Amino acid sequence: MKNIRKYLIMAGILMVITLSTMAQFVPHYQWTLLDKKLMDLIIGESSGETVLAHDIEMGGYTRDRLSKEYQTVLWESQYIMDKLKEYNITDSKLERFGDMKPTWDGIMGELWEVSPGMKKLADYKDQVAMLVSGSQNADVEAELIWIGDGRKGDYDTLAVAGKIVVTYASPGQVSSLISKNGAVGILSFNSPRPLADPIQMPYSSLGGRGGGDTKGFAFQMPPREGYYLRDRLTRGEKIRVHALVKSTMESVDLQVPTCVLPGTDPNAGEVIFSAHIFEGVIKQGANDDLSGGACLLEMARMLNTMYTDGRLPRPARSIRFIWVPEFSGTGPWVNAHKDIMEKTLCNINLDMVGILLSQSQSFFNLERTTFGNAHYINDVMENYFRYVGETNRTSLVLSGREGYLNRIVAPSGSDEPFYYAIEGHYGASDHEVFNDWAVGVPAVMMITWPDLYYHTSQDLSDKLDPTQLKRCCVIGAASAYTIASADAGMASKIAGEVFSNSIRRLGMQQGRSIDELSKLTVENLASGYKRIRGYIEGSVLNEMETVETTLELAPKDANLSATVALELAQLRKLADGQLLILDQEMKQLAAKLGVPAVIIKADELEKAALAIVPVTTSKVKEAGYGGYRQFMPQMSREQMTATYRDIANTGELERLCNGKHNALQIKQMLDTQYAKESSLKSILAYIEVLQKAGLVKVG
Repeated sequence: MKNIRKYLIMAGILMVITLSTMAQFVPHYQWTLLDKKLMDLIIGESSGETVLAHDIEMGGYTRDRLSKEYQTVLWESQYIMDKLKEYNITDSKLERFGDMKPTWDGIMGELWEVSPGMKKLADYKDQVAMLVSGSQNADVEAELIWIGDGRKGDYDTLAVAGKIVVTYASPGQVSSLISKNGAVGILSFNSPRPLADPIQMPYSSLGGRGGGDTKGFAFQMPPREGYYLRDRLTRGEKIRVHALVKSTMESVDLQVPTCVLPGTDPNAGEVIFSAHIFEGVIKQGANDDLSGGACLLEMARMLNTMYTDGRLPRPARSIRFIWVPEFSGTGPWVNAHKDIMEKTLCNINLDMVGILLSQSQSFFNLERTTFGNAHYINDVMENYFRYVGETNRTSLVLSGREGYLNRIVAPSGSDEPFYYAIEGHYGASDHEVFNDWAVGVPAVMMITWPDLYYHTSQDLSDKLDPTQLKRCCVIGAASAYTIASADAGMASKIAGEVFSNSIRRLGMQQGRSIDELSKLTVENLASGYKRIRGYIEGSVLNEMETVETTLELAPKDANLSATVALELAQLRKLADGQLLILDQEMKQLAAKLGVPAVIIKADELEKAALAIVPVTTSKVKEAGYGGYRQFMPQMSREQMTATYRDIANTGELERLCNGKHNALQIKQMLDTQYAKESSLKSILAYIEVLQKAGLVKVG
């Protein structure tokens, strides 16, 4: 009887576990915020082949820019403007910023072996990456000399005079051999990924964008060819070459093609798409980032076509597209349109979105906003990422189903599953301009990562996948249209999506907290437990603020307000329950360690932090993107070192100074997001610096 009772108890436990496991997923039911009819229209209208054609036209091969481009309009800018006109998108223009600035431009560059044989080693006309940016005019014969990695001890510094050094190192790393040691030039076969792709060459520079202060010249060759040359030199062979270089300085400004698909209500706000088509003007990249620019063109065409023919109701809000020089053009454009920024709901940035995922063992990632820019855009986009991912893979659960639930596949593209990931915040692209403290527009990024070819001569259109490009356009267009067309009903639906995902994210933080708690020792139990509790406190603040952002979609709707209020209350209750569980876990650990349980009580520093609630002042936005830095007081080296050593991310700290958080909560939100713990003392000191600068007021 005892064994039977034990069996029944175990069976009951297994049944609960099984049911809860089955309840984690609903494999036969995948949903989108937009209804099925509208989704089918967007999926059907999108064309990965059209995107690939745009990409090929703008950068299907690396090429020398013609002088007339600099004198008129750069090729990519003109192509986009021509296509917008072809698509009858009337509200489009080419905006130009800044004075004409000098930039290096190659004309020709050939490197020939003349002894003991006669063969061409490198040619700018073959691949522009072979002639390094900044190279100066030359017509010389010289002997090659091998210098290995270019480090001291690898070669005789006196022996390089009058010679062309051959090296594994990048040209910039050994450029001093020209200026200081009398070498006449450099031949590098440096590569970021020589084992993965032995023929790729990075885009390199001797002297930055201007190139006017550099001396000598530098060529590059693929590692595969460089190894043969290295072996000849290390065997003692004497090789003499003839280098012929012609370059000039051209003038160029910042060019930003733009268009807007106007909504029915000019005061309702905007969603802005961005992608960079220039990263400097010498480097060209099919995936980085002409793929993003090409997808913007296709999404503009798709939406405009469906608006015009009446298949897709024109939304209240506008959708704007900007094609920018990375960072250098985004900042000036944003600063020139502060009025637009004030009514912009969010930004969706596309950077490297088209690569064949399996080829680079890549995922299509959504990079979220930070806590300091909490916004529902994260969950709207996650909804469509998840939908495409779950409906474009095979499922064993669905009776061993081999077909996709809803094929989103380009006719000439791959048929591979959609590999995707929802990640935390990552900057280093144009969305960070929008996320800047002075701009304050929540911005996310779509990106394929890793990419085995970016920033090299092999970032070509043959690496792209029409299916991936089509899926990118579907996710992007559906997300933007969802927000642009959202009424009170859709706003409530979006709030529900955020709320549901918030429960999952809080659950993940609970699991993390329990795991970190289990690793604490007698020495760090008290301090560590305070930090760990902060993960829940910091997370629930962010989740509640994210749910609240949906109110901007229907600010006067009583039903939405009531729904959001209820969701906020439930999230707070959930977090309180999690903290009770953590307390119980802590007490068990304390007993195991033989020490008293931790009593959560604010110390003097924490009491001071609780009373400090920093509020951003209008001064932050006065000078536009990044301009508030000019108001920062001079800090000593010790202060700067302490600030950047002891605070995980000062930019995020600044964004969190929005009047919603006291200084202790700011610490909790920083600690939740970053691996490095931030010092509360340093946070208070930095807030004081911001206060002295007039950038925040403290309540």
